[in-house]
Amino acid sequence: MSNNSTVLPIYIQISELLTREITAGLYAAGDRLPPEAELAAKLGVAVGTLRKALSELESRGMLERRQGSGTYVRQNSSTAPLSKSVYEFFKLELLGGGGLPSAIVASFDKIDTPEAFQTSFSKKCYRVRRLRLLSGTPAALEEIYFDAAQQPKLKQEDLGVALYLFYKESLGFWIASAEDRVGLGVAPEWTLGGFAPKAGDLCPRVERISRASDSMIREYSVTWFDANVCRYVNRLK
Repeated sequence: MSNNSTVLPIYIQISELLTREITAGLYAAGDRLPPEAELAAKLGVAVGTLRKALSELESRGMLERRQGSGTYVRQNSSTAPLSKSVYEFFKLELLGGGGLPSAIVASFDKIDTPEAFQTSFSKKCYRVRRLRLLSGTPAALEEIYFDAAQQPKLKQEDLGVALYLFYKESLGFWIASAEDRVGLGVAPEWTLGGFAPKAGDLCPRVERISRASDSMIREYSVTWFDANVCRYVNRLK
């Protein structure tokens, strides 16, 4: 297994964490963020790194920096365009809201495309199995499938922590929409240490079909999550 949680630059990790906290309502519209030195210390980063993250969020329209007063959450910030957010489609949150996603890959394999996906993919596809963490806490297991036709010789280290960003930068498409089917399932046999539900235990399950802007199906995935750690949240805009 390998931990890919450090692939994103630190300032992007911080901007993504704050994005998720604002979207979850932990910081309400009009709220002033803590002073930069205090917030940087809380997040464990240098003030310069924090400032770079805040500038990123200001450019997205989520924050407003007022000279001599501080940094404020803008009105309607929770519905601001998130097209630059790495985790725009990531719908799991800690029970208290937010949480920075990271991942530990259990396996990465090129396999014969399962029959269920053969109308969308070529004969070979990649399968990724990984443990998802939210701010370091094991929260979910993911099993992800995408077509191998465009890049037939990928290696695990090519993927990075954010697959949707990898699709955009390396495979040339961006996930534009997803259909999620949420229900109850059982944890898979390949469950990893740290994920509390054991193989065969009942737990919430999300089946996702993801499409690019051309409406083609580009990814299938199944996520099993620990309801004692996180919840599935889909906010309508």
